Amino acid sequence: MASLIDFLHRLNPLFTLSGFAIGALVGLTGVGGGSLMTPVLVLLFHVHPPTAVGTDLLYAGLTKIGGAFVHGRNETVDWRVTRRLAMGSVPAAIITLLALAHFGQNGATTNQIITTTLGFALILTAIFLLAQTWVLDRAAALKDVTVKRARVRGFTILLGAVLGVMVSISSVGAGAIGVTILWMLYPKLPTVRIVGSDIAHAVPLTLIAGVGYWWLGSIDWAMLVSLLFGSIPGISIASHFSARVPDRVLRPLLACTLLLVGGRLVF
Repeated sequence: MASLIDFLHRLNPLFTLSGFAIGALVGLTGVGGGSLMTPVLVLLFHVHPPTAVGTDLLYAGLTKIGGAFVHGRNETVDWRVTRRLAMGSVPAAIITLLALAHFGQNGATTNQIITTTLGFALILTAIFLLAQTWVLDRAAALKDVTVKRARVRGFTILLGAVLGVMVSISSVGAGAIGVTILWMLYPKLPTVRIVGSDIAHAVPLTLIAGVGYWWLGSIDWAMLVSLLFGSIPGISIASHFSARVPDRVLRPLLACTLLLVGGRLVF
């Protein structure tokens, strides 16, 4: 009972408020929460980088389970694509976590690697956000182009491996970057199946990486619960208003914000 009371005292309303705001942005834009949550924890709340990344990974995995279930039930997941991504991402995530364990999660080298990778991942996410319209046009032009299945399969596994490393180090990458490249690899797939496949793949990736950080001792459970208390209602409420917000205004504004934050972390 005493430990439960102590845990409840550690719940932070500021984290809950931040979770609500970030959940609302995710609901409005569809951008992954890792692109927003981890930088806020590191820069605004000065959370230790491994703790911020590890907590955010478990947060992302838990919040995406519901989305993956809905997409699966609606048959908007291409399990072939999800399986190929996982073939690359899961081994890459495990190797990355073992490497972080070797350097030590509290070491200066690990902090520098996480902060720098996070910064570059945010910059890449911003670029991919701005380029999505162009990529969609290119994908439409490629619908009649025949590409060897083995080549597409290989590139998908490679994409999964790159995302496995990026997500395990920074918790960023499985959203805007993954979806945009999948559009190019699978131009004949409807967008809803691309998104559904990416979300379904993100669940095992973020949960495995999150459990890895738990094993490393870098999870703040009180912070995780505080974030969930805010983000779940935030994303639920904002999703109802997403169609009323002009995407041509919000997306470039969000991309510019990610560029600034990414630049701040790198430089």
